[in-house]
Parts: sequence; structure tokens; C-alpha cells
Amino acid sequence: MKSTLFLRIASVLTLIHAALHTIGGVFGKPMPGAAQIAFTAMQSNHFLVMGLPRSYAEFYRGLGLGATISMTLEGIVLWLLGSLAKTDAHRLRPVMGVFMAGWVAIAVNSYVYFFLPPVIAELLIVACLGMAILTAQPAPAA
Repeated sequence: MKSTLFLRIASVLTLIHAALHTIGGVFGKPMPGAAQIAFTAMQSNHFLVMGLPRSYAEFYRGLGLGATISMTLEGIVLWLLGSLAKTDAHRLRPVMGVFMAGWVAIAVNSYVYFFLPPVIAELLIVACLGMAILTAQPAPAA
């Protein structure tokens, strides 16, 4: 049952992360000054990509929404894994390990290219997944 709890916590943290990423990262407004000037330049310069006019601002928003979609799906999958962990969490260890490795990579990426709050959230998700792996028990013998 403990693996289920840790997977559910990781799921909720992932969904919160997705929501805050969308609010602040994708639809947030740039700060006045240099950030606003850079974003305006990203919006105003269009170029053809495979025959379609696009701007860096559109790529920025599209990639941000892609990250939101991925995090939302991961949150849902982690919740579903929590349900499966009730019967045989031990067999889910490889899947939990893959998610854990992915969140470690995301945390490193956030540390290098972004700022501390997402890193903290991502490391909490990693910790929950690690605890889910450690507490995973085989199914009881029938």
C-alpha cells in the first residue's frame, strides 16, 4: 500500500507542476525591460518552416504546451500505476524506475536552464518515485 501512496503523491505533484508550468511558463507575461523586448522580437520576426509562417514565440508557446501535455499525461499514468501497485507493486519497479530517471533528467535540465522552484518540485517527484520503488512488495502468494 505504501507504493500506492507514494505514486499518488508523485501524481499530484506532477499535475500541480503541469498547472503551474502552464500558468507561469506558457501563458505568463514577460517582465518589463529586456525580457519584454526579447519576447516582442520573438513575436515580430516570422520565417517559413516547411512552408508555414512561424515565429520563435509560436515555437516557445508550442513547446511549452507540449511539456504541459506530457506532464499531465505522466501525472495520470502515475495515478493509474498507483492503482496497479495495490496488487503487485514489485512488478512495476522497472516502470517506476524509468519515470524516476526521466524526472532526474528533467530536474538537471531545470537546474541548468531555468530556476530553483521547478527543480525542487521535480526532486520531490523523484523522491516519491524512489520511495515507491523501495516500498514495492511482491504480490502475496495465492
